Amino acid sequence: MTTTSTALSPDARREALRRLASEEMDVLVIGGGVVGTGAALDAVTRGLKVGLVEARDYAAGTSSRSSKLFHGGLRYLEQFNFSLVFEALKERSLVLNDLCPHLARPVPFLYPLLKVIDRPYAGLGIGVYDVMGAGRGVPSHHRHLGKKKTLEAFPSGKRSALRGAIKFYEGQVDDARHTMMIARTAAAYGALCVNSTRVTGFLRDGDRVIGVVATDLETGESFEIAAKHVINAAGVWTDEIQEMLGGRGQFQVRASKGVHLVVPRNRINAAAGIITRTSKSLLFVIPWGSHWIIGTTDTDWKLDLAHPAASKSDIDYILTEVNRLLQDPLDHEDVVGVYAGLRPLLYGESDSTSTLSREHAVSSPVRGLTVIAGGKYTTYRVMAKDAVDSAVHGLERRVPECVTEKIPLLGAEGYYGLWNSRELAAQRAGMRVGRMEHLLGRYGSLVHEVLALIDERPELGQPLETAPAYLKAEAVYAASHEGAQHLDDILTRRIRVSIELDDRGEAAASEVAALVAPILGWDEQHVADEIEHYRKRVAAERESQMQPDDETADAARLGAPDVRVPVA
Repeated sequence: MTTTSTALSPDARREALRRLASEEMDVLVIGGGVVGTGAALDAVTRGLKVGLVEARDYAAGTSSRSSKLFHGGLRYLEQFNFSLVFEALKERSLVLNDLCPHLARPVPFLYPLLKVIDRPYAGLGIGVYDVMGAGRGVPSHHRHLGKKKTLEAFPSGKRSALRGAIKFYEGQVDDARHTMMIARTAAAYGALCVNSTRVTGFLRDGDRVIGVVATDLETGESFEIAAKHVINAAGVWTDEIQEMLGGRGQFQVRASKGVHLVVPRNRINAAAGIITRTSKSLLFVIPWGSHWIIGTTDTDWKLDLAHPAASKSDIDYILTEVNRLLQDPLDHEDVVGVYAGLRPLLYGESDSTSTLSREHAVSSPVRGLTVIAGGKYTTYRVMAKDAVDSAVHGLERRVPECVTEKIPLLGAEGYYGLWNSRELAAQRAGMRVGRMEHLLGRYGSLVHEVLALIDERPELGQPLETAPAYLKAEAVYAASHEGAQHLDDILTRRIRVSIELDDRGEAAASEVAALVAPILGWDEQHVADEIEHYRKRVAAERESQMQPDDETADAARLGAPDVRVPVA
């Protein structure tokens, strides 16, 4: 079939809402994170009539706040969970090679050796990990480095602490763009995908679920969506959705908070990322363009699920741990961005979230409803497959098997050829090669659509004055093609200035709002409201990050109201 790439335009959203309210779906997915969008893509490419509703924005929760890695998980190897590691390494290969090479790429990492015992112990583990992932999308096998070679690759390393390192590769992805692109691909195959649409109840026929009641948060209008089967892929909101049915399901989800810091690239001199162990979790120092992402924490969270807050204690912990490896320590002044996300872990007996299950589970607590929970970002496609496999059992028709292993995301087709000819493409577009590489790494073969906007309006080919790493056309494209409804969606998830700039994107708010207002139908008052909301959000986040603990940080973060219309 021929897919269309403009499926998340404002007009397409309005049409999808109209059809959701008037047609019966075979499968309706609740949740626009990576698993929910993955389930929508899986179901629609099996020939099913599919809808997807997301209360906020695609990837607005956990799926935009990860460590941004496709990896097998060294910690799971330590737990002898070989099946999860092998499954994740297979998925890493698919993503890097076939499904979205324009959005994911291999990145070298060093595992520092700090004790005599580390080389045989870590070497064996990473060696097994390497063998399990052999040929799975990364440039080479692991290598042992002595102290001299380690310091050459990691000049900022603390000389008194490092004995050597092991070099190996993982996959990296911009999680928010990847999740959004899965939704776009699902919509291109015919799925009706809408964000800013919250489920407020279930439709029942006796003991069977036959659809949902939903509210369009952009207008406040409520409507019903009929569906033969509903998949709850709401992540940390799983239990909340289950309670709409009058009780808990067959398993419970517990939220674990993971905090990450963003610092300028020039503050750490290293030719590779760093992965090491702490007493509580793994510590990552991950290259991210002109920055490093450093994380993470792993602590229980029982407060607001929509806006998890990073406290000063979280930031202090990460800085303390990373400074054990650095000759020139980082401090709070070096941190330009902070983000906190919640992992949906299957409920366990332990008080420590680091021991809860990262594996996923599927259940059907009532007829007509499937629940998928747990898991990890890397294995989203497997989770989606399992959820749809469960859902189709009740459809009373023959449904084809999963084919998403063979379905590249939009932008992947033709990417390798475009990358090889990027110098010629840059010359034709009148831009630097580095700028073309940036665009190809965000849009792949859809770069032609971005360049078409510039052809129509040449001024869009200029960088944003307040965020020069991005073109004005990219902000416009986020609203016209990528489903963004609000300024927050653009500055936080379509472009990442909320974590990449010292001012968290405050200065960019006015410039971007003016660019997207005609596309999204904003008048002057709406523009002012969007800017004011974004600034309040930044102020609330900054305030929360100065608080000593979760409770005070949560209270500070909730000082900024949500931009979407609340449901009464």
